[in-house]
Amino acid sequence: MLNITETRIRMVKTESEGKLKGVASITIDNCFVIHDLKIIEGGDGGLFVAMPSKKTPMGEYRDIVHPTNNEMRDKLKALILSEFEKAKEANT
Repeated sequence: MLNITETRIRMVKTESEGKLKGVASITIDNCFVIHDLKIIEGGDGGLFVAMPSKKTPMGEYRDIVHPTNNEMRDKLKALILSEFEKAKEANT
């Protein structure tokens, strides 16, 4: 399994961003970086992590990077949300 060696969080502080609370970048095995993982507040108030995506000519958004199994998705979500909470505490 890939090793996430660094996680960076950028807090979103403006209300104009709506439900977007932060943006994360992760480094895998000290050699591959993924930017723009979005930390979003869901309808129930809970947080989730959205993968980087792009808008298609048909107006849909498609993930351009994503985990291929639930185990990696859960690990990634837990790590990013944990780092988000640390960043949030440091900023208060």
